[in-house]
Amino acid sequence: MKIIVTDQSGEIHELEGLEGWRVMEVIRDWGLDIKAECGGALSCATCHCYVDGDWLDVVGAPSDEEEDMLDSVGDVRPNSRLSCQILCSEALDGLEVTLAPSAAKD
Repeated sequence: MKIIVTDQSGEIHELEGLEGWRVMEVIRDWGLDIKAECGGALSCATCHCYVDGDWLDVVGAPSDEEEDMLDSVGDVRPNSRLSCQILCSEALDGLEVTLAPSAAKD
């Protein structure tokens, strides 16, 4: 499956992902600018991304815990998600996300 990721500088990357992996893991393992400090434990918001509007229904709404974590960053939008909470699947083949400024490594 592929994931289309726009990084913080506006460059578009087409990444190959594996079913069952977290979108954050794919982005991190391809070496893009994402902190992903907690490794997917839902204890930070350093993998914050914006899901393309066409994919919001497919990805689904964030959990209450995820929304609480998103509240800790200043650049939240209605389409904000933590990429560690999105699991790769064939239904998400072609998923488009943009990395939030708050996810960038310092």
